[in-house]
Amino acid sequence: MKLMEEQLWPLLKQHLQQTLTYWSVFFSFGLCISFLGPTILDLRCQTGATVEQITWVFFSQQFFLLVGSCVGGLFKKTLLASLLALFFCTLMISLLFAAIPFCHHIVPLFVTMAITGGAMGVIDTIANYQLVNLYQKNSAVFLQSLHFFIGLGALISPLVADPFLTDDNCTLETNRTPNYHHVQMNTSEHEAARLDQISTHGVPIEGEAISSVSYAFWIMALINLLTVPSSPGSAFSCCSPANLRGRPPSFFLIHALGGAILFLTDGIMGSYAGFVYTYAVSPPLLMGHKAAGCLDSIFWASITIGRLGFIFMSYRFTAPRLLTFSLVGAILVQFMLMIFYTSWVFLFIGTCVLGLCISSMFPSMLAFTEDILDYKGCATTVLVTSASTGEMLLQVVFGSVIQREGSFTFLLCCTTASVTALCCFLLFLYVQHLHRSSRAGKPTSATMPGLLDQADRQTSQESLL
Repeated sequence: MKLMEEQLWPLLKQHLQQTLTYWSVFFSFGLCISFLGPTILDLRCQTGATVEQITWVFFSQQFFLLVGSCVGGLFKKTLLASLLALFFCTLMISLLFAAIPFCHHIVPLFVTMAITGGAMGVIDTIANYQLVNLYQKNSAVFLQSLHFFIGLGALISPLVADPFLTDDNCTLETNRTPNYHHVQMNTSEHEAARLDQISTHGVPIEGEAISSVSYAFWIMALINLLTVPSSPGSAFSCCSPANLRGRPPSFFLIHALGGAILFLTDGIMGSYAGFVYTYAVSPPLLMGHKAAGCLDSIFWASITIGRLGFIFMSYRFTAPRLLTFSLVGAILVQFMLMIFYTSWVFLFIGTCVLGLCISSMFPSMLAFTEDILDYKGCATTVLVTSASTGEMLLQVVFGSVIQREGSFTFLLCCTTASVTALCCFLLFLYVQHLHRSSRAGKPTSATMPGLLDQADRQTSQESLL
């Protein structure tokens, strides 16, 4: 607490308005990122779409989130440009959410979610970059706080939607087969096959839609509007030849491995939030829609609580320790989920623990990487883009595997990705050691005067900070 009183609180007071702006827009980001999952059935009814078509709506949001993350670098050069970009992106998200209830076909919904994803990507890059640039070596705590607001928004989002969601069937009665929850477990082989088909593709959607989810989207648009900043950057300019000349191989490996770790961990987070509902309502669990819908809220609630806890842990423990704890904990709980795959109770417990473990991966990894690379800003752009790419691609890959092989592969895919992320992190620690060793033994001015002068100027700036 002494560090917080003597150093962090004065910093926060000094940059309070700007920091609150970044926190508020990340709350908006969180509202958007978890809203599609619980409303998928109602959106299918509204648009008359199949599960495969709705999956492409998810993809459009994630793909353009990646595009927005890259484009966001265009606005980061000046504070004014950053704040204006945040203002317009947050306002655009509110307007698009209000328009979703009027999308009665899959194409306008696809376009709407694509634009929303682009705005989210711009917010993601700018807020992370500006906060790191603002606090530099003290950025770890404030990044944890920033990503806490994503979790808070993602937690509130399903809770707002829940009262307006359809329980089992959002259409008027048809002559189709009754809901599969009323089918007995000792059904015939033909009925069991039909049960599996319904659990894979969802409940019937034929007939006139009777969903009330429009109210949820309008409420969300209003909440999001309240987060629009009141205050009125090249994407990869840091990767220009002038900035890369003379860099050691470890410099590039740190970017690549850091990006790979967040590619996997953010991909796991997005995939788990997106598919845990489908996994829960499929055999062998066959949970009810309402109960399964709570899993997404529990997952985001645990992420929110975890990030709140890691705010305090980040100034007591080093980033490598926090990251190791997060990755090992995520792997262990996913192995337990596979062992107790038929237990409803353990699915709820495991979802909660997994959210706690994986909650701090992005802010901790970003702060750690920028600290290694002396806060040049390039790492933020690369890591944000890599995380967005992972969240987009792994959902598509996992969804394809689940569709082809069955729901149990959902847990296997997540566990495999977690183990791979841990291996990448161990290699990252080794490369980080090599990088710092190479800097400690930097060349003399006779051999590389330009590089030495640049390093000396950097050391002087750090001592002033």
